[in-house]
Amino acid sequence: MARVWYSLYGRLLNKAALRSAFIKVKSANGSAGRDGQSVKDFAASLDTDLDCLLKELQEKSYQPQPVLRVKIPKADGGFRSLGIPAVRDRVVQQALLDILQPIFDPGFHPSSYGYRPGRSCHQAITKATMFIRQYERKWVVDMDVSKCFDTLNHDLILASLSSRIKDGSLLELVRKILKSGVMTDEGWQASEVGSPQGGVISPLLANIYLDAFDQFMKDRGHRIVRYADDILILCRSKSAALNALDQATRYLEEDLQLTVNREKTHVCHSLEGVKFLGVSIHSTHTRVQMAKIRVFKEKVRALTRRGGGKNLEEVLKYLNPVLRGFAYYFRIANCKKVLRDLSSWVRRRLRAIQLKLWKKPGRLHRRLRQLGYKGAFQSIRMNSWANAACPLAHYALPNSYLHEELKVFDLSAVKTGILVPDRYVNEQEPYTRPVCTVL
Repeated sequence: MARVWYSLYGRLLNKAALRSAFIKVKSANGSAGRDGQSVKDFAASLDTDLDCLLKELQEKSYQPQPVLRVKIPKADGGFRSLGIPAVRDRVVQQALLDILQPIFDPGFHPSSYGYRPGRSCHQAITKATMFIRQYERKWVVDMDVSKCFDTLNHDLILASLSSRIKDGSLLELVRKILKSGVMTDEGWQASEVGSPQGGVISPLLANIYLDAFDQFMKDRGHRIVRYADDILILCRSKSAALNALDQATRYLEEDLQLTVNREKTHVCHSLEGVKFLGVSIHSTHTRVQMAKIRVFKEKVRALTRRGGGKNLEEVLKYLNPVLRGFAYYFRIANCKKVLRDLSSWVRRRLRAIQLKLWKKPGRLHRRLRQLGYKGAFQSIRMNSWANAACPLAHYALPNSYLHEELKVFDLSAVKTGILVPDRYVNEQEPYTRPVCTVL
């Protein structure tokens, strides 16, 4: 029997709790909301701002501002809508999250990984890989929910919360946050459904909402892996997968009032590859999705333009974090050759920058003589991409110089094929026995 909580609102009426929430908001380094107040501005008058929030919460006169809607491009050419709350509202949401997360998170389905403390994309990929390779669940339903965050039903969110929370003041605060509205170029719009993607508390509300789906599938013996609204259902046969797809679609659309994107939702076999969280999981190996490699190369190209006028040290301040982030995320895949080829390509782009900066062949030749090379050197075009791969460029800027002296992050040195162990990996006791599995 799940514990029910009756008095929680009082925990918000604490300046220390609000200060702790602000520290977490500050660490996220988010943008200003519709009021234009940045995190830095809020911090400049922190005590005054927190006292004001505390008074409003005590008097129950607090009213969240409409979120600022912005659109960011997606890899498929579309746009994702983000809602950016004001900093003061993010502080309240974070304080609320600190209260609600310890209550709800322990009861979530063990194969739910999105936006949960101590859980990661790597663990979700590992779990899906384990189901496919160890337990022969090679037929997979890859489900796509259209605009999940934007279409969550407010009444269902509040009903899910009220199953554990009986504090009316706290539920009313959540209702205010959900109903605060959206500020767009056309002006204020009411928010009748949805919890803005970008809000501090939205991921938890989405997990509470979708946990009903997780438990529904668990009760019917289906093995799932879910990261936010990315859902895999793993089965042993095509007929079982089609049956699971029918049950899941019916529950999501009829009971949870969400919309399944039928164009993107499909049943596939691991021989073809199961696309999940940037990788493609196959029966015997995992590879990086080509779309992710293209996005990575676009970022690197933008940072390593030959006409940028920056020296290599300046370029590497921004380039190294991109290289490191890509390699450490995708090391879960079997991508040794991919990283080796990308590392070679990155070095070529850096050589092209340096040749362009040297401008004249004479400076290249001087560099070669400083390194001890003798004889006559060929004059080459210094702004040629082809010449960035010629022997003279390699002699002047060898791999050892780039990696050891300039500290270019070496993609090819990263160990790959590393799966992250998860507590819940045993098929016979899939939700209780902690086992560390290395595949």
